Amino acid sequence: MIIVSTDGSCLRNPGGAIGWAWVNHTGPSQSGGEPSGTNQVAELRAVLEAIRAHPGSEPMVIESDSQYAIKCASEWVSGWKRKGWRTASGEPVKNIDLVRGIDEALGERPGPVRFRWVRGHVGNHYNEEADKLAGEAARAVAAGAPAPAPVASVTGAETPAKTVSRAKSVARTVTRVERPTARAAAAAQPALFDLPAPDDSLTLF
Repeated sequence: MIIVSTDGSCLRNPGGAIGWAWVNHTGPSQSGGEPSGTNQVAELRAVLEAIRAHPGSEPMVIESDSQYAIKCASEWVSGWKRKGWRTASGEPVKNIDLVRGIDEALGERPGPVRFRWVRGHVGNHYNEEADKLAGEAARAVAAGAPAPAPVASVTGAETPAKTVSRAKSVARTVTRVERPTARAAAAAQPALFDLPAPDDSLTLF
């Protein structure tokens, strides 16, 4: 199972430079940024880039401290699509390009993707690392330096292992989502993946 932490940063919300980052728990990480955006744009971009960088069939868990990004990717998107990408009040969906991009990336990925909310800034090693990289990318863009280009796609089998000390995390599962391809959905009844009740010693394996 691939586990990736994502985070976004905006130096002045809205309109300031933004940075995004994802951190594979046993492999590489990547970050990037843009001259202008919002916190929500940065969080969504981090999720999108994480999915695109891990296109294989291995199950994947994305940890994020943004409930907005998680709900956009897993809860709200179905209703928005049925309504022609409109909200319940009839307004156009905000950040629609990123939301649609995430939905398409999930649909194209052979392996299932789940989302977990984690509390930010409480010593979670991978969340803190993603936050650090996203902030650095935003500051680099604001200073006029080119942001790092997205890394080439990786899979669980190709990801170089490295020893990482997993810090204590305070986390709870807010969404358990399987996003199989249409072919896979037709071949089997959809199923949700159940995670154990999270605590300070949560084990996902």
